[in-house]
Amino acid sequence: MTADTGDNGLWLRRFHPVEDSKVRLACFPHAGGAASFFYPFSAALTPSIEVLAVQYPGRQDRRADPRIENVQEFAREIVKPLLAWTDKPLALFGHSMGASIAFEVATLLEQEFDFRPAALFASGRRAPSRHRDERVHQQSDDGIVAELQRLSGTDSALLGDEELLRMVLPAIRSDYKAAETYRWQGGVPLSCPITAIVGESDPRVTFDEATTWGEHTREDFALRTLSGGHFYLNHHQSDVVNEISDQLISFCAKEA
Repeated sequence: MTADTGDNGLWLRRFHPVEDSKVRLACFPHAGGAASFFYPFSAALTPSIEVLAVQYPGRQDRRADPRIENVQEFAREIVKPLLAWTDKPLALFGHSMGASIAFEVATLLEQEFDFRPAALFASGRRAPSRHRDERVHQQSDDGIVAELQRLSGTDSALLGDEELLRMVLPAIRSDYKAAETYRWQGGVPLSCPITAIVGESDPRVTFDEATTWGEHTREDFALRTLSGGHFYLNHHQSDVVNEISDQLISFCAKEA
């Protein structure tokens, strides 16, 4: 398949295009997150790895687009534009809800399009086969805001701007519904390696829940823990970037 270097459509953002990169990394944001969350990742990984950041509907420049409330539907919509970028090795990185979506995208790529991702990096999320009864999406607006404050995942300036917060809360609620109602449908393990990365004090995923990611691959599995909570990423960007870079550069060397 040949990459379309023109219009990237609604779903993908190329902050730092690299035509001669050896590998690409598609990044999937958390609930309420946007593609811009991964701008620092893109800058840090360029030029050896080109980053494609996923932009979900219902936020930023896609605020008027119909929201999606189902992880599998997210995956089916995203895999379509992503296929245009599979002329090179492609790895997937997802944080929180984004990890569930990235896993479902990897499954579609392997099972329906005969494309094996270079790697799946699952950040801040329990394995697909591990379920919790969570109902944040059913709470009042104030309840959702309280959860965001607890996880420290939304910029404090946004949490303090009531008018702006009211504008983005519908998308946040829809994302939480998708994440909390997600159920793995079963199936064969992936044929790409999986690395789970979690904050050691993350209330959203335990060590055991993260370790279970190893049951979802026939290839290598690794678990990395870093200090911090659900958004450990905010303080460990360089550690995560180095982990991704080391693995993907090693992958490219083996494939050469």
